[in-house]
Amino acid sequence: MTTVTADAPARKSVIAFARHINIAVIVFIVLYACVGFLQPSYLEPTGFMNFLRRSAPLAILAMGQLFVLIVGGFDLSMSALVTLTVIGGSMLANNDPANTWWTIAALYGIGLAVGGLNGVIVSFLRVPSIIATLGMLLCVDGTAMMWSGGSPRGYLPDNFRAFGRLVLHDVPVVGTFPIAVGVLIVATSLAWWALHVTVFGHRIFAVGDNPRAAELAGVPVSATRIVAFVISALSAVTGGIMLGGFGGVSVGVGTGLALQAIAACVIGGVQLLGGRGSVVGAVAGALSLLALFTLLNLVGLPQPLKDTAQGLILISAVASGALRLRRAG
Repeated sequence: MTTVTADAPARKSVIAFARHINIAVIVFIVLYACVGFLQPSYLEPTGFMNFLRRSAPLAILAMGQLFVLIVGGFDLSMSALVTLTVIGGSMLANNDPANTWWTIAALYGIGLAVGGLNGVIVSFLRVPSIIATLGMLLCVDGTAMMWSGGSPRGYLPDNFRAFGRLVLHDVPVVGTFPIAVGVLIVATSLAWWALHVTVFGHRIFAVGDNPRAAELAGVPVSATRIVAFVISALSAVTGGIMLGGFGGVSVGVGTGLALQAIAACVIGGVQLLGGRGSVVGAVAGALSLLALFTLLNLVGLPQPLKDTAQGLILISAVASGALRLRRAG
């Protein structure tokens, strides 16, 4: 009897700890272990750093999308904004390193305008976010195509591309350390602090959970939504800068990234109807998605299965969310 009594608190502690582990973390560990089994180089520090470097843009996009999803919306314009960032960056910088910094500032200004406009349309004109951001996607994509003439033009200078492809060598423990991983660490820290520590983060959850109740409690609902869309747009610009560093100028660089970011958040446990989610879950979801894509490539399955996997993830998430609401209500 004494043994059972003594073991009970320990068992409860283990169960409580397990409940606090995001399921996406477990999914990522399992998927990455499968990748490492098929390609052992991924288990080496250099291989893992390279994997994080490739995952960094999607993880940053997922964190931006997270704010919009928790507040109860969607941001489909991220894909076009990534494309505009890469094309606009090449046109403005024109392969001149001296133009890099003001070009990046201008790109963030464009992101601020796009995100603010999305938020204003959703908050004050009462347009559903999926419609508003779909319209913005078409507008931004059209602007990028007109600006470039429909084909890649210009070049990105080396100091612009450094955010995506520069790698530090002879780093203790890990050997190599990509600058993109450093950007990911900084972005994750800022997003976690903003969402889980600040008053603004509490407002995000309150608005997503019950906008009317939040308004009655004195929360500035419209301003909170606008800021959420601005954060999403700025994350798209950041991801675009990094993707431009990876692969140079391409008119299709942002295709499908908004849906990938949403899928990553869904894997991380974000509730599509708003009010629930975490930065750790969004990042782990993005890493899981990239691990899944890597695994599909290693086993030689067709590339279109990536889209099929994303579709199944989104459908399953919406279905499970609706089932939870039905049981709760």
